[in-house]
Amino acid sequence: MNLFQTLEKNLNVLPEKYRNMTTVELEGRVRTIKEKLGSKLFIPGHHYQKDEVIQFADATGDSLRLAQLSEENKEAEHIVFCGVHFMAETADILTTEDQKVYLPDMRAGCSMADMADIYQTERAWGKLIDLFGETILPLTYVNSTAAIKSFVGIHGGATVTSSNAEKMVQWAFGQKSRILFLPDQHLGRNTAYNLGVGLDEMAVWNPISDKLEHKGPLENIKVILWKGHCSVHENFTVANIEQVRRNYPEMKIIVHPECSREVVELSDMAGSTNYIIDAINNSEAGSSWAIGTEMNLVNRIINQHQDKQIISLNPHMCPCLTMNRIDLPHLVWCLETIEQGEEHNRIKVDEAIAANAKLALDRMLVQS
Repeated sequence: MNLFQTLEKNLNVLPEKYRNMTTVELEGRVRTIKEKLGSKLFIPGHHYQKDEVIQFADATGDSLRLAQLSEENKEAEHIVFCGVHFMAETADILTTEDQKVYLPDMRAGCSMADMADIYQTERAWGKLIDLFGETILPLTYVNSTAAIKSFVGIHGGATVTSSNAEKMVQWAFGQKSRILFLPDQHLGRNTAYNLGVGLDEMAVWNPISDKLEHKGPLENIKVILWKGHCSVHENFTVANIEQVRRNYPEMKIIVHPECSREVVELSDMAGSTNYIIDAINNSEAGSSWAIGTEMNLVNRIINQHQDKQIISLNPHMCPCLTMNRIDLPHLVWCLETIEQGEEHNRIKVDEAIAANAKLALDRMLVQS
C-alpha cells in the first residue's frame, strides 16, 4: 500500500474505483455480497435514506426501531446501519459483543445530536443544579450521542422518541419537579405544551453562552429546553403554512414535532415519522396533504400514493444532507471490506458509556 492509499484509508475517503463504477455494477455488488453473507448480514435503513440505498434494506423504520430489530436479529454478525452516527451507536449499545455495527460513511452525523456535546452538558448540569438544586431530571431524545444518553442514564433519566415523548415527560414529572430536555428544544416544547405546561414555564439553556434564557421568576420554570434543533425540520415556516392555506384551502397539513411551536400550532396534525406514514396510508383516495418532514421520505410517500395529492410543506426543501452521505458507492465499499474480513467504519461504543446509555434506554422501554 503506497502513501496515498494509506492516507486515503486513514482519512476515510471513498476510493476512486467506487466513484467510477456504474449504478448497475454497484447494485450487482450489493446483491452478490448479500447473497454470499446471507443471514450473517443485516442492513437496517432509516426512513430518510435515499431510494438507491433503501432498496437494499432488510428493514426500514425510525432509528430506535431499527436498533431494536438489530438486537433481535441474533443471526446477524454484521450490521450495516444506513442512517447516521448516533443511530449506529444505539444499535451497538443494544447488540451483543459478537455482533459488529458499521456505518457506510463516517461523515454521516446529525447536526441536532452535535448541538449537545458531553462537555457542554456536564457544565450546564452543574450550573443548573446550582440554580435549582436536586429538582431536575434529564431526558434526551434518542437523536443524541451515546455520551449524552450515558449522562442521562447516570442521573436517573431516560431517552424519549417522538412517538412516546408525552408518556416519558409525564413519567419524568413523577420523579422530579423539573426536566432538562436534550437536545431538541422544539420536540421538548411541543411535548410539554401538549401536556399543559405553559410557555412561560419553560426556559432555554444556551450552551454557547452558558446561560439560561428566561423571563420571569426562576421558581416558575418546569422545563429547561436545550437550545438545539433539527436543521431540516426548522426550515418549515409559518409562511409555508400560509402559502398552502392560500393555494390549497382543503389540504391537510401534517408535520413532525421537531418543527417549531408556531408551525405545529398552525398545522392540522403533528406526530412522529411513523405517525405521518400511518396517517397517509390510512387516508382516503383523493385526499390532499402537505407534509412537513424530510424530503427523501416525502418523495417516497408521494410515489407510493399516486391516488392522493401530496406535496412538501416547503417546496424548496432539500433532503437531510448528513443522511444523504450514505449512498450506493459507500454502501458497496463498506460491504466489500466486510467481505474481505476488515472492520472498516465499525462503530464501537465504550463499554462504560454503553452500560449507562442502556440504563436510559431501558428506563424508556419499561414505560413503553
